[in-house]
Amino acid sequence: MFAIIEQWEVGASCHTGSTDKYVFLMLFKLGLDMTTFYFCSRKPFPSLLSMCSLSIVLADLATVLTLAAVWFLGPDDTPVSLCLLLATASTTYEALPLPMAFLGLLNYCLCDTCHHKRSTSWKKLRDVLLTLLVWITALIYSFCFAKAEMLELDVKPKTKALVCQVKESTAVTCFIFMSFTVVLCAALPYLSSIPRWLEEADQLSEKREEKDNQTSDFFVVSSKHTETKLSEEHPEKPDRPPMWLSLMLGFAVFWMPYLGTSAICLLFGFGVPAYINVSVLWLECTNSLLMGVVFWANSDLQGPYCNLPENVCSWHAYWHLSKGTGQQQLPIAVFNPSKAKRKTLFYV
Repeated sequence: MFAIIEQWEVGASCHTGSTDKYVFLMLFKLGLDMTTFYFCSRKPFPSLLSMCSLSIVLADLATVLTLAAVWFLGPDDTPVSLCLLLATASTTYEALPLPMAFLGLLNYCLCDTCHHKRSTSWKKLRDVLLTLLVWITALIYSFCFAKAEMLELDVKPKTKALVCQVKESTAVTCFIFMSFTVVLCAALPYLSSIPRWLEEADQLSEKREEKDNQTSDFFVVSSKHTETKLSEEHPEKPDRPPMWLSLMLGFAVFWMPYLGTSAICLLFGFGVPAYINVSVLWLECTNSLLMGVVFWANSDLQGPYCNLPENVCSWHAYWHLSKGTGQQQLPIAVFNPSKAKRKTLFYV
């Protein structure tokens, strides 16, 4: 993929630069990333991937400021060329997806094991250090492999351009295509039942919010024994989605518009460089997918109760959708603060 640095008509002395276009493009991405980060981060930095999302916002801001400086100073007065900036930025962003996704998955897998062993301050410090490590590694990679060489090409009849090679993110492209295809193929056999399931999941989500407001002053835990007893008293209703499909619906309801739009654009050849498609929107989508996988893996042992941070997807509602249990039927163990020394538990 090539980025146009400047272009001109054959025989004309006037060259048209493209620096302003890249400034406004990155400014639009910065606004989109900030908006996504604001709406997806319900609590300040609940996980490692939330810290990574913040780092992408800050990197976008730094890129916008650097490009704006090159634009205002002009190509003759800046020590860094536009080609070098774009090539370095694309190579750096290209190196981010796999390490961030791997560390995010590892963090969620160890979330239950180390939930009470470290303080919140230590966890945030660890997340900051790991995020810095990922960015330092990506910058070293970009300095070694970025190619800031300009080429002259014929882009149109009688029109020439100076272009610079920039990189796409293969990891993001594969993630979008694979996620979109898997969700679409899995949903096709159940198309007739999905609208009813989604309506019921919305009702369960509303009931859960009401239940959380009523029990906000209590410490709530679950018991596998009571869940088993509950399932015997309230047998599972027919025509329930399997757990994997139910959680996939919870993921698709929020993220399918993004995946579908991105997949269609890629199919029609609207490719974008890595400094555009490696965004907070993609990272939060990956965050939801990884969290859903971990939630599904732990659902047999922990049910809907786990130490995973809050997410835009209503995992609990879709867990109960698959089990056929309403929020009013939840087995809840309430800790009585007045009898803390005796550690008395009673079930409601």
